[in-house]
Amino acid sequence: MPRIAVLSLHTSPLAPLGGSKAGGMNAYIHEVSIALATSGWEIDVFTRRDDPALPEVVAFAPGARLIHIEAGPAVVLETEELAGLVDEFAAGVEAFRAHEGLRYELVHAHYWLSVAAGELLATRWGVPHLAMFHTLAEVKLRARASEREPQARLEAERRLVLACDRVVAATEHERQLLRQIYGVPRDRVAVVPLGVDREAFRPRDRTAARATLASRGVPVSDEARVLLAVGRLEPLKGFDILVRALAQLTVDAEVVLWIAGGDERSAPERARLEAVAHEVGVGDRVRFLGAVPHEELPTYYNAADVVVVPSFYESFGLVALEAMASGVPVVASRVGGLVATVSDGRTGYLVPWRCPEPFAEKVDLLLRNEPLRRALGEAGRASMERFSWESVAERLSALYRETIALGAVAAAS
Repeated sequence: MPRIAVLSLHTSPLAPLGGSKAGGMNAYIHEVSIALATSGWEIDVFTRRDDPALPEVVAFAPGARLIHIEAGPAVVLETEELAGLVDEFAAGVEAFRAHEGLRYELVHAHYWLSVAAGELLATRWGVPHLAMFHTLAEVKLRARASEREPQARLEAERRLVLACDRVVAATEHERQLLRQIYGVPRDRVAVVPLGVDREAFRPRDRTAARATLASRGVPVSDEARVLLAVGRLEPLKGFDILVRALAQLTVDAEVVLWIAGGDERSAPERARLEAVAHEVGVGDRVRFLGAVPHEELPTYYNAADVVVVPSFYESFGLVALEAMASGVPVVASRVGGLVATVSDGRTGYLVPWRCPEPFAEKVDLLLRNEPLRRALGEAGRASMERFSWESVAERLSALYRETIALGAVAAAS
């Protein structure tokens, strides 16, 4: 079977979602690796060991395994600290390959740190190099002026987007950004969307979902209206906009906001959001759930009335996909990949202004109108038929085969 080296230096695809470095990218690597392995590829995912108790190799599906590589101390490090470990990480991957006597047909790297390591390995092995950046520093800076990104990342991404064989983008919008900002030729970028597990994320009884969560220490009355936000606790996610919108709702019902995401490393952002909540008088109606295992997320979606994604930027927006697959309407920012997934007025609403008032208006509309919520939820579920991990794996498989074949022709000429 052809074997692919997948690089995820800075975060493990098995990490609980919502932590300081665990989000849609983690779910993407995990799910697409399983789908690719099912379709006949041997998938080795390499990540940096950040806990000495972790085993070297974890098989997480037939044909798919996670390999922990020693690079720096076995503790959680900030992204800025990981930049100095790229060479060591690449050397560790090569040492594992040599020890196992393996041959990789292609390197598929995720996020700029992994792409930097992938460049070293692909060159050494003489194989093609595919890169998926997920987020790009220059795009983040343009989306939110107060964002800060290290100069090393800005410079590395500008070089790496042009150095790899192909860039994988999640949406046509991302492909346009790669051309406009970085000068990447259109034919060097392959658009492959993310997917969603439509069996795991599907409509279920709301009362039963709330009862399950109550047994896990997340009680809520059946009469209450629940807004759900999912993601890392960081300013770019715009959760402060949502907290302020909560205070402006006029619906005659108890409305609570659940924020799923965050760990001890995001304590400063949580404290900021808590301060905002108390400032606008909704401190008792906002609950921070912390990082939630991906397999538990369907229950939270099914317990919610509306899912809100107020991000300043999302390269794709997997949360919106999972919510719609669960039959829950979405109110989201009109940014990035969300424009390609949320159909305004049909599966949810897209808000073009990054301020609380328009979010409150759309949430109010949905909470006041149960038939509308149900109709948008059903339309959202139906729209997810084209977003399966199997279809994602099929498109990636075709891209892998094409890239490997072109690499073989180039090597022979």
